[in-house]
Amino acid sequence: MSTDSDSVAPETNPASPEAAPLPALPKDSLILLPVRNAVLFPGMVLPLMAGRGQTKEDVQAAMKRQQPLGIVLQRDPQVQDPSFDGLNTIGTVANVLRYITSPEDGAHHLICQGVERFRLIAPVAGLGFRAARVELLPDTTLSDSAIDARTLVLRQRAGEMIGLLPNAGGELVRALDAIESPGLLADTVAGLLEIPPGRKQEILETLDLCKRLDKVLDAVAGRIEVLRLSQEIGEQTRGRIDQRQREMMLREQLRTIQQELGENVENREEARKLAEAIDAAHMPPDVEAHARKELGRLERMPEASSEYSISVSYLEWLTELPWALAPEAPIDIARARQILDDAHFGLEKVKRRILEYLGVRKLNPQGKAPILCFLGPPGVGKTSLGQSIAQALARPFVRVSLGGVHDESEIRGHRRTYIGAMPGNIVQAIRKAGARNCVMLLDELDKLGHGVHGDPGAAMLEVLDPEQNATFRDNYLGVPFDLSAVVFVATANQLEGIPGPLRDRLEILDLPGYTEAEKFQIARRFLVPRELEACGLTTAQCELSDEALRAIIRDYTREAGVRSLERQIGSVFRSVALRVAEDPATHERIEPDRLSSILGHHRFEREMAMRTSLPGVVTGLAWTPVGGELLFIEASSTPGGGRLVLTGQLGDVMKESAQAALTLVKSQCEALHIDCTGFDKRDIHVHVPAGAVPKDGPSAGVAIFSAIASLLMGRAVRSDCAVTGEISLRGVVLPVGGIKEKVLAALRAGIGTVLLPARNAPDLEDIPVDARNQLRFVLLETVSDALSELIGSKPSGIAD
Repeated sequence: MSTDSDSVAPETNPASPEAAPLPALPKDSLILLPVRNAVLFPGMVLPLMAGRGQTKEDVQAAMKRQQPLGIVLQRDPQVQDPSFDGLNTIGTVANVLRYITSPEDGAHHLICQGVERFRLIAPVAGLGFRAARVELLPDTTLSDSAIDARTLVLRQRAGEMIGLLPNAGGELVRALDAIESPGLLADTVAGLLEIPPGRKQEILETLDLCKRLDKVLDAVAGRIEVLRLSQEIGEQTRGRIDQRQREMMLREQLRTIQQELGENVENREEARKLAEAIDAAHMPPDVEAHARKELGRLERMPEASSEYSISVSYLEWLTELPWALAPEAPIDIARARQILDDAHFGLEKVKRRILEYLGVRKLNPQGKAPILCFLGPPGVGKTSLGQSIAQALARPFVRVSLGGVHDESEIRGHRRTYIGAMPGNIVQAIRKAGARNCVMLLDELDKLGHGVHGDPGAAMLEVLDPEQNATFRDNYLGVPFDLSAVVFVATANQLEGIPGPLRDRLEILDLPGYTEAEKFQIARRFLVPRELEACGLTTAQCELSDEALRAIIRDYTREAGVRSLERQIGSVFRSVALRVAEDPATHERIEPDRLSSILGHHRFEREMAMRTSLPGVVTGLAWTPVGGELLFIEASSTPGGGRLVLTGQLGDVMKESAQAALTLVKSQCEALHIDCTGFDKRDIHVHVPAGAVPKDGPSAGVAIFSAIASLLMGRAVRSDCAVTGEISLRGVVLPVGGIKEKVLAALRAGIGTVLLPARNAPDLEDIPVDARNQLRFVLLETVSDALSELIGSKPSGIAD
């Protein structure tokens, strides 16, 4: 038994004493060696190993001083380096008979002989190794009739126990008979017992000799019962094994006779069904040869074998996969256009690209088509676009959710050697679709995880590469499977979440969100009928007016998609369904004035009403993964030492934009008619409300500059304007991203004028026409253009 492991080490010489003097050890102290699962009794010899860092130091300290060790059992065996309080109070003084150091791992192997008990008093600190003041507990030498009687019974019971042990000789019994001391006999028998360390420690801590002999007798009696029972069970088990071996021999003889007669009764029906399935599967020649080889192994395998069910399941997977290519219906572009228009309102650019994709597949069916990835916020119809593509191609549709997948085997499958092995999600989806040329939607591609079991994003590289997926190899199947006929479509919310090499294999189609007019049409055409049906209502029982629907869109939802809008419409219809359930003759028409009693107070107000025309307040525009948002920039000046204070949970890039904006204002203070000498005496505080929401990016550069300039000039900006754009130290307005999302956010908030970088002018084509008609756009070349529009006068001297 050892403290850490049972590795065997070559013998080495004990460490020689160091030249430097060793720290003195108090006279009544011992160097301690904590052990995890062993108890050393006085008079017993026990092998131990010190493999932990501190225990090595303890052993080396004892060897250098040529002093005995204090072997003590630690209370919790899981603790790597127990403290003084983590040790039992009673241990055994041990002499080291042999000391070996392993050259491989540096572990110290010891053979120790117990001498006498000791009790821990207090730790000794500052020595570099574990030591403690102890009280020696010598065993009593007194004897009386009670001790003699127990000693006699213990010799008899110990001899009986040894006789039940397998391969136990008489030498051990004679050695016990030679022990005259009752205490030493009790300790020796206790050391021979196979009982838990905690129970041995309890015997070691029993100082009263009568009580110790009683505890050892109880343990010996229990061990005798276990040994007798194990003998009986062993005899019964040997009888069952003999019978089983005889049956196996007879079965093997029967199998041999059946093979010689050309018969195979066992597994014949199962093998026949699998052989028919292999014939009907139309596998490639190499795969079919592999399947028939596996079938031959199955026919020779006994049904009781543990591998039998594994082989049957594997062959079922092989035969149920669609190896042959199903016939494809001709692509009808006009029908595809109608399907897309009926299922989706707006998204003209995306639908045009899908039709182009279908047109190319019609003209060149064997070509390597790109992998389309629909990128946009939740609720804009990414998944339903994939379903529409499948409907237009007249192919089966299957969806594979990748959100939270963090194990490579979920893509490539598990090897058959593992219990419960399964193919990966890709092969499972193809089996579910029943066609090798299905449309497979890889949903939430940007939510792939990365765990300790491999990178699933790396496994997707082969799946989505047209040059490689023709020989895709699933670990469970062990044979190549052709994925080149699968039409892959992916969805994602954020482009940054998709790994770079995987992003390179995709064609990104942006779905930025819907305008209020588009939401109205979507709700009227799709959401209202769907929710009416879900609530069990008819148009004769409930009617939602156009004004009420627009009020729900405007006052109760604020999102890029339509999921929240659908929930609010469902809430309205459920309130009507309750009244209809009570009175079937009820007819309800929902007008805007009834919404507050059903949905509560307005959740969103026109953000124009939240702002006041004060110097230092500017409305900016920000992009988020769920659409555009308004970003209010507030600047204030207080007496101080010229510091710039930034609050609102801003990211590093946004903080740098604020520093650049302040520097630009300082460099143009004369043109802005600002006192240049006042910066050293005042602090500028820039705050972005909604401080619980992290914010970052360079898009607020122009807005921060305008806020600081407005504050120091003492002139308020226009409240109906919103601005976005990055600035340089020369005052040039640089282009930014997310223009469509930001413009739509400004429109939802009631903004009338949007200031954009001039270099973002081409992005205005992506904005719906009705949205462009409701807004006025000002293109900015420099920050002077922004101040001219926001404040009403163009400062002279700023770079144009």
